[in-house]
Amino acid sequence: MNQETRSAPQDERLRRWRLILGGGETDGTGCALSGADIGIDRTLQALYDSDRSGGLGSSSPNVARWLGDIRAYFPTSVVRVMQQDALDRLGLRQMLLEPEMLEAVEPDVHLVATLLSLGQIMPEKVRETARAVVQRVVEELEKKLANPLRQAVTGSLNRSIRTRRPRHRDIDWMRTIRANLRHYQPDLRTVIPETLIGYGRRQGAVQREIILCVDQSGSMATSVVYSGVFAAVMASIRSVKTSLVVFDTSVVDLTPMLQDPVDVLFGTQLGGGTDINRAVAYCQGLVRVPQDTILILISDLYEGGNAAEMFKRMASLIGSGVQVICLLALDDRGAPGFDGRAAHTLAGLGAPSFACTPDLFPDLMAAAIKRQDIAAWAAANDIVIARGEGAE
Repeated sequence: MNQETRSAPQDERLRRWRLILGGGETDGTGCALSGADIGIDRTLQALYDSDRSGGLGSSSPNVARWLGDIRAYFPTSVVRVMQQDALDRLGLRQMLLEPEMLEAVEPDVHLVATLLSLGQIMPEKVRETARAVVQRVVEELEKKLANPLRQAVTGSLNRSIRTRRPRHRDIDWMRTIRANLRHYQPDLRTVIPETLIGYGRRQGAVQREIILCVDQSGSMATSVVYSGVFAAVMASIRSVKTSLVVFDTSVVDLTPMLQDPVDVLFGTQLGGGTDINRAVAYCQGLVRVPQDTILILISDLYEGGNAAEMFKRMASLIGSGVQVICLLALDDRGAPGFDGRAAHTLAGLGAPSFACTPDLFPDLMAAAIKRQDIAAWAAANDIVIARGEGAE
């Protein structure tokens, strides 16, 4: 191995540190950039060293050019992170109200959340472009999440019905063996089943009613996007009845829009206050068969309305047989900020509170439909349930 080959990894490390540190006399790398690295360095400097470099400025052509550059230099996953950083650090939200800017952006869930938050001030000329961006993201999410959710929900529904005349492929062998242990034949060293127990396949009838009650305050933006997509998918499953209710200080039932998740998302109004009590009261009126109803409250639990009344309503729902789960967030961003005291109180009532990633949501719904212990399900998936009073 020659010296040039041996030094290649070291040179690559110095190059990366040079791009991270941004150059200057104190970066300590002594590494000079060339070729495409110069362009990469400029795009990083415009975003992360904006105080010194002047940033991207307020010129739309400059920003559009920068968006094109980062797509050329970085993979899509990195592009999306940099776009979000640009929105947060450089205040570029106003520029998203221009069609040419939207066309240059790599669409993702966080961009959709930003567009929805701008819905009230979005000019008409931008609305169609914004809708196309939202449509692309929704299609990507449905492609990734729809089949797992449908399979989880329909599979768990089939297994929630028991029959003693199952088809061979529907036999629940563990339950069948336990039910027939007295028929064990020592000579044959096997159980001769007298009774078969299996999973039923009731078709057509609604077996569960699922209510998604979603906080549309600004902090819950990405959760609103995922909730809209999941609700639309579940609405397409005939054996469940799905309702989608969004709220801030008012309550809006978006269930009639569920045939088109893009319409659902544009029906939300991100921002504003929070009145969980009013939303729970509305959902209470949707419950027909409590034992067959699952209420998923998606909120950070910061109540701006009557908290005491909200807890009473929750206690009444749970006492009647409704299965209540509180998701503090439905996104990939990790532990959210939430009202620890409210989560503690709900846990005491029998409504576990925790954050859930979109990938785990189908499995959560399957566990809820089968009425599994949700706390045990969360522990098995390394999810921490909010328990500590006042802790976040």
